[in-house]
Amino acid sequence: MSIVPGALYVVATPIGNLADVSQRALDVLAQVDLILAEDTRHSAKFLKHYAIHTPVQACHDHNERKQVGGIIRRLEEGSTVALISDAGTPLISDPGFLLVATARARGIRVIPVPGPSAIICALSVAGLSPDRFVFEGYLPARPSARRKRLDELAGETRTLVFFEAPHRLVASLEDMIRSFGPDRNAAVLKELTKLHETVCRDRLIHLRDWCGEEAGRQKGEFVLIVEGAGNREMDDAEAARVLKVLMKALSVRESASLAAEILHANKNRLYRLALKLRGSVGS
Repeated sequence: MSIVPGALYVVATPIGNLADVSQRALDVLAQVDLILAEDTRHSAKFLKHYAIHTPVQACHDHNERKQVGGIIRRLEEGSTVALISDAGTPLISDPGFLLVATARARGIRVIPVPGPSAIICALSVAGLSPDRFVFEGYLPARPSARRKRLDELAGETRTLVFFEAPHRLVASLEDMIRSFGPDRNAAVLKELTKLHETVCRDRLIHLRDWCGEEAGRQKGEFVLIVEGAGNREMDDAEAARVLKVLMKALSVRESASLAAEILHANKNRLYRLALKLRGSVGS
């Protein structure tokens, strides 16, 4: 295959199993003038496996802004550059957006070389509806911010996809139980395409218990998939019934807070519903 002079190639690489790389990706990486890698040490193993000797330069979250100017100059002078991440498709919870956006703004051709993606891989085997989904990346590390974000997503009807760090796995599942309820169906997918690949699909409360039973289950790279919210009309009817009872003795805010605990539902949504029931705005 021929390489386009002065083009930036965005190349997907394996998420685990090295055999998952495409022949086109290998051809591009072998022929470009420079490879930009998130972690040069990590990528060196992959490139060595396929005997690719193209020069490699680091481009990651901490240096991308400084690197962009020089890379753009090289591209404008006619060099060909490939961008890869540690695993999967670049830019998806990985560095590269600033470079790609700048290249396109300068009229530089940006060419995708598609391939593995942990998101699509996980959706294909989780047993939860992949027809409509939203990718949320990594949840906030701070517990309060994480819970706030999950509360905002409690009414989302599309399937939810998250990445999560091993040391936050159980805490995130506990917060999901708090925001989504214990019976929401979900899946924990660990080490996809690797030797210890594991897919566990169950209700959130059982997944939390399963992950907490053995320390080894909290090691690796994780994708979490959670089914979307169910029938909103049915949920609202039950919520309205509970709120009407509580508001006989409590304020709107207190009623919404207690109803959220009883129904394992989103407190902000219940507060808005309570306001409608009370016939007030901002009470």
